Amino acid sequence: MKPRVHPCPICRKPVDWNQADTRPFCSERCRLIDLGEWFDESRRIPGEPASIPNPGDEREGD
Repeated sequence: MKPRVHPCPICRKPVDWNQADTRPFCSERCRLIDLGEWFDESRRIPGEPASIPNPGDEREGD
């Protein structure tokens, strides 16, 4: 099978997608760096914030 090589989104090292268990990342370290960026919201999907319904706003029996 021909290697599919793409750059790691964090460190830009080449990643063989047929061999890497951590794809699209080159290592577990880069994978955790990316996860941390999502947790601290330095990475996010652009758009309007999602509205989360507050369960206390709905009254039963009205």
